[in-house]
Amino acid sequence: MAEKMKLEIVTPYKKVVDMEVEEVTATGKLGEFGVLPGHAPFLTSLRIGELAYKYDGKVEHMALNWGYFEIRDDKIIVLVETAEAAEEIDVERAKAALGRAEEKLKHLTEEDKQFKVYEAALERAMIRVQVAGKAFRR
Repeated sequence: MAEKMKLEIVTPYKKVVDMEVEEVTATGKLGEFGVLPGHAPFLTSLRIGELAYKYDGKVEHMALNWGYFEIRDDKIIVLVETAEAAEEIDVERAKAALGRAEEKLKHLTEEDKQFKVYEAALERAMIRVQVAGKAFRR
């Protein structure tokens, strides 16, 4: 059994990660899951959430915005709309987006057309703030 897996994280704009890793955890549509070398092949969709990967004993955290996760033959391909490393997240900007989304949602009902848009914006902002906090805990 292999000791490492190849991880590629790709957005429409660039390849964000391309490296050998020991472990990956991510947030799928049905909840959080983990992958180790030798994992059975599978494909799943990702929701707004966190992805963490371990390499050389270090753990890196990223905020992801919707996409797909596939593992086959110890190669993981993650295709997502956006991917931000914890240390790259502008915390003040994320907190401001969180406040804006919370304020908008106070005035909307679930039947309003914009409700889902601001609900997703709120979820993205919360994940970004959460993941950014992990950059400072090393």
